[in-house]
Amino acid sequence: MSDTLLKTKLYIPQIRSQLVPRPRLLERLNEGLGQNQGFGRKLTVISAPPGFGKTTLLSSWIYDLRFTIYDLESDVAGTDKIVNPKSKIQNQVAWVSLDEYDNDPVRFWTYVIGALETVQTGLGSDAMTLLHAPQSPPIETTLTALINAIADVSDKIVLVLDDYHVIKTEPIHQALTFLLDHLPPQMHLVMTSRIEPPLPLTRLRVRGQLTELLDSDLRFTPPEAATFLNQIMGLDLSPDDVAALEARTEGWIAGLQLAALAIQSPLSVQGRGDTQNFVQAFTGSHHYVIDYLAEEVLARQPEHIQAFLLETSILERLHGSLCDAVLTKEMPTNLQESENKKENTLAPFSPGTSAPPPPAPNESSQQILNYLDHANLFLIPLDDERRWYRYHHLFADFLREHLRQSIGKAGMAVLHRRASAWYA
Repeated sequence: MSDTLLKTKLYIPQIRSQLVPRPRLLERLNEGLGQNQGFGRKLTVISAPPGFGKTTLLSSWIYDLRFTIYDLESDVAGTDKIVNPKSKIQNQVAWVSLDEYDNDPVRFWTYVIGALETVQTGLGSDAMTLLHAPQSPPIETTLTALINAIADVSDKIVLVLDDYHVIKTEPIHQALTFLLDHLPPQMHLVMTSRIEPPLPLTRLRVRGQLTELLDSDLRFTPPEAATFLNQIMGLDLSPDDVAALEARTEGWIAGLQLAALAIQSPLSVQGRGDTQNFVQAFTGSHHYVIDYLAEEVLARQPEHIQAFLLETSILERLHGSLCDAVLTKEMPTNLQESENKKENTLAPFSPGTSAPPPPAPNESSQQILNYLDHANLFLIPLDDERRWYRYHHLFADFLREHLRQSIGKAGMAVLHRRASAWYA
């Protein structure tokens, strides 16, 4: 392994001493690996907004003691049976925690090869030599050497790319697509991302080579929320209080944790009655939620996207034409003009296509909604055509509170009048 690598980027994150059991998700991840020799699918993608426990789930899956690679053989009835249990999967996992500096292709692939060499020493030595040659060949040549080396390995290897959303460089996406297209059966690729990665997911999905876990899968179910709040966080909430928090946060794990921390604060609640009142009043305007969403979500967006999020937060439901009216980008003068505008609007983003870049300030609201949908920015589609959306409840609360502090009630009233004129 190169001495220039930061070794801690290749460490599998330690799991917490107490975790909410999530067997339904572990089983989904196990299914992605298949059962017989080699792996049944090429790629597993865990895609969700921040705070949904993507990395925690993945590291707990890797460390799960129940997960063992087996040799299988079929009996005369055609039923698979275990004949030779092997070592735990954690011994065959190559992990890379990505950051924004990894957008340099040479640095990116240096870390990938370095991670693979933690599984087997010298596994990518030829590829590493080609990558750092004074006149390095095309990346396909380097990856061919790496793929051939992996194909000669008898053990199974899982390569994990954590936080792939930080990668914006198109040559890296293209090279990773080449790797996926020629992936040996000994290898399975897993990635976590806040957005759907710009890889040929549609093709893999159709071929049955893709396992996907989205925010809808990662949300805590009511029983999981109860386990987290009362057992992990040490609260003594009633079933009604748990149900109220689960509904308010919509199963968002970070939201539940922020609520639990607020309840634990002596400044927030003083007793059972105060706890019940706090639960009923908990919204995105709580300072814990504001601090988290402001730092992890809003501040990471361009200024015009921030303005769009804030000013459209007054709407219970969002549509491209309606948002245009609220933002005064273009105000329909009659119903026919409104319908024409719908027809001429850019089609909604289709999952599995390349990642759209952040729209320019002069782009239509529909294009911005497409971007927000793909970027997993707490936007929930309300129809199959992805024309109508709403914001996550806590996110909407947070945005409206931020907007109120910025423009006041009078400014918000102006936005409401624009929306009412559109509806009229």
